[in-house]
Amino acid sequence: MKWRHKWIWFSMGIGLVGLLWSSCNQQAKHPTDTLTSGTIHISVDESYQPLMDSEIKVFETQHPQAHIIASYKPEADCFKDLLNDSARLIIVTRDLNEQEKAYFQSIKEPIVSKILAWDAIAVIVNPANPDTNMTVDELRRLTTGDYHGKPVQLVFDQQNSSTVRYILDSINKGKPLPAYAMAAHGPQQVVDYVAATPNAIGFIGVSWVSDPYDSLALSFLKKIRVVGLKTAQETRYFKPYQYYIALKSYPLTRAFYFILREPYYGLGTGFVNFLASDKGQLIIAKYRLFPALMNIVFREATIE
Repeated sequence: MKWRHKWIWFSMGIGLVGLLWSSCNQQAKHPTDTLTSGTIHISVDESYQPLMDSEIKVFETQHPQAHIIASYKPEADCFKDLLNDSARLIIVTRDLNEQEKAYFQSIKEPIVSKILAWDAIAVIVNPANPDTNMTVDELRRLTTGDYHGKPVQLVFDQQNSSTVRYILDSINKGKPLPAYAMAAHGPQQVVDYVAATPNAIGFIGVSWVSDPYDSLALSFLKKIRVVGLKTAQETRYFKPYQYYIALKSYPLTRAFYFILREPYYGLGTGFVNFLASDKGQLIIAKYRLFPALMNIVFREATIE
């Protein structure tokens, strides 16, 4: 039997991101870090902890005098850290809103943001659950409380997480989550709870449920099952594989941003340049996000 698969080839040579600070003062008083040395604190959406742990490890190996201390937390707390200047770099799933942009303009503070990759929210169920396909309309009924089937338990990573915000904004259109929704204590707890609870339905960043050792990016963790989704316009269900994230065929696709508040060329600039480099983007690809800053070639292959 012949099987046809979409293969993703990551082409090298995109180069580093050039961060332009047209309004910044390069003579900031007594900077204590450079592009490749010093210590900084950053705040990262906890959806990306496995990925960012790897990125930081590789960067610090390349630059032994650099020390990046990452705090993993709900996205709303990352923005608080950026606004109160306790973190000069945040890694999140949305760009600055108009109010936030106006604030930085009012204090004449340089701020740079850019999409690094495309990510997805995976919907996961217990292996005993036979329902592994769902329409977006069915998902909406579940997350708004209009569902009247067998008892279920919706599980999110944190109350103020980017996953909750995405579902409220993009799926529920502002309607609150139902009484049968609960918050765990982080993404790993979502996976563990769903794996142990037959009627649970979890929502989590795809990097937490993808097998990073599968070179074809086709395997998910065996202790849960990943639900296929489709919109009313589609004729088939899609799971959050890289190819479907790239084409936006998977309905719960979202962006992955850095936002940098740094008034000189410091370690924050050096680290985001690394994230945008070929090596940084390949690490992103390993964790099943789709890199936004690489030349990508899709090829169709036939496997005998």
